[in-house]
Amino acid sequence: MRLLSYPLSVVFYFFFITSLLVFHPIQWIALNGFGYTAHKKSVEILQFLLMGYLGLLGSRVKMINLQKLPTDRPLIIVANHQSMFDIPPIIYYFRKYHPKFVGKASLGRGIPSVSYNLKHGGSVLINRSHAKSALEMIKKFGQYVQKNNYAAVIFPEGTRSVTGVPKPFKINGLKSLLKFIPNALVVPITINNTWKTTQYGHFPLGLGAQMTFTVHQPIEIGSQDHMTLISKVESIITSKVETA
Repeated sequence: MRLLSYPLSVVFYFFFITSLLVFHPIQWIALNGFGYTAHKKSVEILQFLLMGYLGLLGSRVKMINLQKLPTDRPLIIVANHQSMFDIPPIIYYFRKYHPKFVGKASLGRGIPSVSYNLKHGGSVLINRSHAKSALEMIKKFGQYVQKNNYAAVIFPEGTRSVTGVPKPFKINGLKSLLKFIPNALVVPITINNTWKTTQYGHFPLGLGAQMTFTVHQPIEIGSQDHMTLISKVESIITSKVETA
């Protein structure tokens, strides 16, 4: 099985990297020539393609969402983090909520299409070692999300779990979002098995991962104090993580 993953990984990366390179100028043209809506559509098409390429590895993505989420108020989407393949399904399946990410500053450069979207698509990129400036950036980001009724997406673990086992939440970023988007609805999501695609590193890629994204019942921010809410969200998410 692992022997087969070498040629399939080459084929996957050919399409994956080609798409990132092609859609980088497409995003630029869409945003600068036609505006936000056109840029958003170009990003969504790219995510759809990237998810489709996972089929070359025998992998599939399943979004389990029984919740009726509103579009007339902001959301704070909170999820565990297992691999780079966590991102496309969230962008695509939650596209009507305009997901915007809280990410690391290093992601804002050097990655075709990805860096451009993060820098120009409404997300916020912070440097955790500069706490004061990071807090101010999250404040402005929160105001932007709240004003437009968008969805803020955060992975509170802070880094990917390469084995799927959840890491403890780093609460500062999420706590700030709760403060600066006070009328948001918090949406916990449990991500499973995306880590299996990168279990050997970035090459070769793992085959046959059955990736699931389970959307849990949303929680009102005002229903409890922030620390209790964060603890509850972490418990909900991690309780459904498959570690085998």
